[in-house]
Amino acid sequence: MSSTPTAVAYLAELAARMGRLMEANAGAIAAAADAVERAARADGLVYIFGTGHSHLLAEEAHYRAGGLALAVPVLSTPLMVHEGAVSSTTFERIPGVAATVFEHYPLGPNDVLVIPSNSGVNIATVEAAQLAKAKGATVIALTSVEYSTQVAGGRTRVMDVADIVLDNGAPPGDAVLDLPGSGLRVGPVSTSIGAALINAVFAEVAMRLQASGGEAPVYRSANMPGAKEINERLIARYRPRNRHL
Repeated sequence: MSSTPTAVAYLAELAARMGRLMEANAGAIAAAADAVERAARADGLVYIFGTGHSHLLAEEAHYRAGGLALAVPVLSTPLMVHEGAVSSTTFERIPGVAATVFEHYPLGPNDVLVIPSNSGVNIATVEAAQLAKAKGATVIALTSVEYSTQVAGGRTRVMDVADIVLDNGAPPGDAVLDLPGSGLRVGPVSTSIGAALINAVFAEVAMRLQASGGEAPVYRSANMPGAKEINERLIARYRPRNRHL
C-alpha cells in the first residue's frame, strides 16, 4: 500500500484531467494552432499575459527549450507574485492597469495574445483582451469555463472577448482534493494543465512549419549539441522585439 495516498490521488486526478483535454478542446486547439501558425508565417509574435500565478505560463513559454522563439512574455512586477503576492491581487483588479502594461508591448494585426486566467474575470486580463482586439490581434483565452461562469456575476469574462477559448477544465477554486474536516481543498491543477495546452499548441505549430519546408523557430536546450548556434540566430532575430531576451 502506498505511503503517499494523497499524492497518488492528486497525480491520478491530474493525469485524468490531462487525458480529457483533447476531447474538450479539439476544435479550440486546432484554431489556436491556426492563429499561431499565421503569426509565425507573417513574422508576428505570440504575447502571453497573465496575472498572479497565471503569469507563470508566460515565463514557461519564454526562451524555452523546445518552445517557439516568437513567444514573448508580458511581465509587470505589480501583477506578479514574487515581490508582492497580496498586492498583486489588488493591482489585477484596477481599471487601466493593462493599458499601462501594454505600452511596452506593441501588439499588432499579425500578433496573437494568449491570456491565461483561471477565473477569467479580473479586470486587467479582460482589458488586455479588449486592447488586443482593438489592435487587430487574435486573442486566445486559457481559462476554466466552469469557474469563470460561476464567479462572473454579470461581469465581462476574458472568454467573452477572446476569439478562441481553451478550457483547462479546472474546477471552481482550482484545487481538486477535499481536505477532510476543513472545508478546504488542495492540489491546484490550472498551471500544469495550462502549460500543457500552450506547449501542445506550440508543438503542433512547429511541426506544421517544419513540414511545409520552412524552419521552425525552436530553441534548443543550452546543453545540447549545436544549441549555441541555433539559439544565437533566434535571439538575433527576436531580441529587437522581445524586451525580455
